[in-house]
Amino acid sequence: MALIPPPGPSRLLALATFVNTLGNGLFYTGSVLFFTRSVGLSPGQVGLGLTLAGAAGLLAGIPFGHLGDRRGAREILVALMVGEGAAVACLALVHSFGPFLVVASAYTVLDRGANGVRQGLIASAYAPAERVTGRAYLRSVTNLGLALGAASAGLALQLDTRAAYVSLVLGDAVTFGLAAVVLLRLPRSVRPTTPSVGGMLVALRDRPFLAVTVLNGVLSMHYVVLEVAVPLWVTRATDAPRWTVALLYVVNTVCCVLFQVRASRSSSDIPSSALAVRNGSLLIAASCLVFAASAHRSALIAVGVLVVAALVNVGGELLQASGSWGLGFGLAPEHAQGQYQGLFGTGMAAAQMLGPIVITSTAIEHGTAGWVLLAGLFLGSGAAMRPVSAWAERNRPAVLTAG
Repeated sequence: MALIPPPGPSRLLALATFVNTLGNGLFYTGSVLFFTRSVGLSPGQVGLGLTLAGAAGLLAGIPFGHLGDRRGAREILVALMVGEGAAVACLALVHSFGPFLVVASAYTVLDRGANGVRQGLIASAYAPAERVTGRAYLRSVTNLGLALGAASAGLALQLDTRAAYVSLVLGDAVTFGLAAVVLLRLPRSVRPTTPSVGGMLVALRDRPFLAVTVLNGVLSMHYVVLEVAVPLWVTRATDAPRWTVALLYVVNTVCCVLFQVRASRSSSDIPSSALAVRNGSLLIAASCLVFAASAHRSALIAVGVLVVAALVNVGGELLQASGSWGLGFGLAPEHAQGQYQGLFGTGMAAAQMLGPIVITSTAIEHGTAGWVLLAGLFLGSGAAMRPVSAWAERNRPAVLTAG
């Protein structure tokens, strides 16, 4: 794929993605400090509120994805993004836990719903053979936008004033509106679709696809390894300097921007996508063992081991992500892409919600033994993906005729 997509739906999707994730990078970087230092919430209240909000939005992708299938993914996504922007802007008015919980829950419901609709829109914007590569390109754009947004937030964090933090919140809110305007330039129907068959519960009745979703959700907990386990591990179990955490994030982001599209070429159909997931799980499991090996080392050696671990981990991430897109798009009936992508995203949302508990209760609380247990969890899920996805592929004709 070219550095800049040709004029048309793919370029508009890339531009909307970049604008939106630039704003997300602004907000994500300073969100915890905004809630604690400006709103006045305790870290415990922030964690509880975000967990409850995550639970509230857990299943939102399914009905909204179905609505996108029925009423048009572009129109529904634009409406949801406008709602997301309004919800983010409302955070500037929050000064206590109750309103924070309400606004955070509303935003999460809209965000989870938008994710399902967005994947359905991607499915309609690209031909089936181009979806994984197109999705990989958009992920590279996402990482670039988040990185630039995070870097732009540095001044606000340094100022450490309410006005500075509110500017991050409102900046993110504005980018939702700008991205929605870009999406309105897409045609009403990028690709003709057949009428919805089987209702809103067709995806939930597809037990093989549910099994694939669960396995992918378990594997998706590897994102939590970098977000939660690595910062805690580096600061509590190794002699590496604290800035190593930032270095590992940079390694991950740069690799995702540069190599995600290339990695996606290994996922051309269901069997190759399942193989990519399996191979990715092997690398992710291996990275757990390398992370564990960074303990009880000198500072310099620990940094080197952690960088190696991060490189192995991101290699697995690139393969697992590409394979998961191939499975998610390839196993979904064309008339219900939005609904199926909403369900598939629910597995990842559950991983984000439960992942911190699983990760901290293994790797962080039990050290090397916990890392080994975590590696085994990733290995087992990856190994099971090939037979389960084959079962799901054989089941597709039955699903397509369900009504």
